[in-house]
Amino acid sequence: MAKAAELLCERWTLLVARELIAGSRHFNELRRGLPRMSPTLLSTRLSQLVASGVIRRSAEGPMQHAYELTQAGQELVPLIETMGVWGHRWVSKHLHDDDLDAGLLMWDIGRGVDSSVLPERRVVIEVELTDAPRDRRHWWLVSEAEHVDLCLEDPGHEVDLLIRATVRMLTSVWMCRLSLDEARDTGGLTLSGPERLKRLMPRWLIGSPLARLGAQSLVARPIGA
Repeated sequence: MAKAAELLCERWTLLVARELIAGSRHFNELRRGLPRMSPTLLSTRLSQLVASGVIRRSAEGPMQHAYELTQAGQELVPLIETMGVWGHRWVSKHLHDDDLDAGLLMWDIGRGVDSSVLPERRVVIEVELTDAPRDRRHWWLVSEAEHVDLCLEDPGHEVDLLIRATVRMLTSVWMCRLSLDEARDTGGLTLSGPERLKRLMPRWLIGSPLARLGAQSLVARPIGA
């Protein structure tokens, strides 16, 4: 236990592993998922995890490397899921200003959209984060052939659905702290577009994987039970 803690309890280490579990494979992808971690520290943690046999590094070109979990790393999945469930269940549910990051939120949503429930044709969803800095206020999710691209610049296609929300409100929905209906009832989140696409939203905006596990645990075993 002590040796495991010595490796895994270094600051950011488990969050790096979480990002790899979520599908990030390249340094820049890991940076997008961990925006508050310095590039130097990320490089250090990756080197430590490679040296410890938790991840492996492979070359994908002269200047490009990819990282993936080894068997040792894959065995961390239930540990990280359990920590995520515990955090969702017991750690403060109030989102502080420091917890809100428009770029991180949209990066996570972009890779977590379940595009299989959207029409097979191209669907363009614009997200306007009404209180975000001007250069992080407008985002576009472009779904086509069950693949989703996240754009910070207008892709030039007609918008099918417009979501307007504060960063806090959309984060609360994505973290499964509020349902979509609850967010709309407060007026902090509005939808503009065809009713069919509005009705589909709870099926494709399904929440962060760890947050979903935490929310399911509360349903299965309510606090006080």
